[in-house]
Amino acid sequence: MTTSSGPFDRMLCFSVYSAGLAFNRVYKPLLDRLGLTYPQYLLILALAHEDGQTVGALGDRLFLESNTLTPMIKRLEAAGFVTRRRDTDDERVVRVSLTDKGRAAAAEEACISPELLEATGMASYDLTRLQQLLTRLGGNLRASARQG
Repeated sequence: MTTSSGPFDRMLCFSVYSAGLAFNRVYKPLLDRLGLTYPQYLLILALAHEDGQTVGALGDRLFLESNTLTPMIKRLEAAGFVTRRRDTDDERVVRVSLTDKGRAAAAEEACISPELLEATGMASYDLTRLQQLLTRLGGNLRASARQG
């Protein structure tokens, strides 16, 4: 279903923004059953890929500043999904690891659920190509922002 957004019809940034909001609405019921928000779920997936990452490495991977990331990690720790510990070599560094509950949440694979794929109304090939293009777009924009 396509809707007209008037003055935003030709704005790529608005199309990306509104698609992100729509994704969040579709994800919400899938993640509610896990007790997670989408950013929290992404953090858990990042740790499932490489456990014991530093807060700084997680921030780099998720494109989040520490003032956003640290409260998120504290909430996940309070909910039993992660643990935090000081690095043995450098106590200024905090490492984050998944608990059994966090590993179980990562195993849910909500982001590739049949409900989500069906909700897009797009073929798997088109979704793969779109993801590749958006990844390239994001990388180019981040590089441009660093130069400017």
